[in-house]
Amino acid sequence: MKLQMKAVSDKIGKEIPLPYYATDGAAAMDLHACIDEAATIPPGGQAVIPTGIAAAIPSGYVGIMAARSSMGFRHGVGMANGIGVIDSDYRGPMRVVLRNFSKEPYTVEPGDRVAQLLVVPVLCPEIEMVEELPATARGEGGFGSTGR
Repeated sequence: MKLQMKAVSDKIGKEIPLPYYATDGAAAMDLHACIDEAATIPPGGQAVIPTGIAAAIPSGYVGIMAARSSMGFRHGVGMANGIGVIDSDYRGPMRVVLRNFSKEPYTVEPGDRVAQLLVVPVLCPEIEMVEELPATARGEGGFGSTGR
């Protein structure tokens, strides 16, 4: 499978790297901040960071945009909505909504890796309304109900 991508900024491939898989075993490709100047996100604040690219996610797949784990671990910065869903019929530019959950300002520099994009198959099952769901050993047990 090939993923068609389009540069929506003339900086892509020049000043801003193309998306890439950092290692041979990487499941997601890194996306970079395609911005003209540094953007500082204050504690508790958020910012929309463009990536400078658009993609044609194939039909039957979804693009999942996630924060880079190092940003959360090292700086307390993550995606404001947890993840981003890029549907197969969306063709607009990809943007990352970053939220600073820390108590310190966080600065995004042009070209910084700000998110990762994972392309995965998606199922769209038909919905069937029923009076009862099939029984399981767990049943309706919620958080912590398995004792682990």
